Amino acid sequence: MKGLIIKSPWIELILNGEKTWEIRGSNSKIRGTIALIKSGSGKIFGEVELVESIELSLEEYQKSKKLHGVESGNALELPYKKTYAWVLANPRIYKEPVPYKHPMGAVIWVNLSE
Repeated sequence: MKGLIIKSPWIELILNGEKTWEIRGSNSKIRGTIALIKSGSGKIFGEVELVESIELSLEEYQKSKKLHGVESGNALELPYKKTYAWVLANPRIYKEPVPYKHPMGAVIWVNLSE
């Protein structure tokens, strides 16, 4: 399973079902259940399904604050040269966060043993 590293407060919003788009500067071909790792914690806090990756226009980005949570209504440009919404569904919070060993150099994804 892959683990996606996400900073607070975004990880909490995703796990509570309030944020269903993760905005990134690259496309993702990964699909299915992924673990959510809170940045800097060394722990996995839950899981979510990564169901799609959509390249966004400035207009789509501006109109979708309720999906991604970023203040973007008056944005004059996208946050990345190419901006993607990684579409997330079915979040599941773990009762107790699960520790994992963080590999050197991992910034976005971590390969986790099953």
